[in-house]
Amino acid sequence: MTPSPITLMTGRIAPLSGTETPSGIIKTCVDRPLKLGPNGFESDEQADLRVHGGPEKAVHHYPHEHYAPWRSELGTLPALEAPGGFGENISTEGLTETTVAVGDIFRLGSAVVQVSQGRQPCWKLNRRFDVPDMARRVQDTGRTGWYYRVLQPGTVAPGDKLELTDRVAPDWTLHRLWHALYVDRMNLSELEGIAALDVLADGWRKYAVRRLANRRVEDWSPRLDGKA
Repeated sequence: MTPSPITLMTGRIAPLSGTETPSGIIKTCVDRPLKLGPNGFESDEQADLRVHGGPEKAVHHYPHEHYAPWRSELGTLPALEAPGGFGENISTEGLTETTVAVGDIFRLGSAVVQVSQGRQPCWKLNRRFDVPDMARRVQDTGRTGWYYRVLQPGTVAPGDKLELTDRVAPDWTLHRLWHALYVDRMNLSELEGIAALDVLADGWRKYAVRRLANRRVEDWSPRLDGKA
């Protein structure tokens, strides 16, 4: 895997389009080095820390090559004009969910990061793109992006490259995890593997544990549609 140099983005909390709901989803490019700590980049903000940010979601990576199919499917939208439309901190070409696995460790600038989980899209994407089912589209396509935890804080600059240094669980690509959780949803063998995958963020492992115990899939509508 030889990804392109990163585009680096951060954002401040602001009202979500058409609402009074605060959100940090709008990210814009930065042109200077930033410190990266356990909870993310300096100057980057998340409004709802119950479900965004934190050590297991310190950095969001969204592949730039996904933008072309989105434009093909949705047409010209402001949020698709430049990286940052999906709330990502890092954009590259050369890494996707089919090639990146949970547990992959990368050096980025002087920091070290590890893939912790895929992204679970939420209803705020519907508002961001002004597409009522955008969150469901992201989930259904598997073009979700992913998150990193920070193993070693450091400084990251625009144009730095992600350098793969170790693969802890190479068989568990993000695409495989997505397929098990959202497509082949009651494959007990896959769920058992996910439940035992220590390097995966606890929140994702718990989905597998609950399905194994309850033999049913959770209701996604509150997350995807914003309905209680």
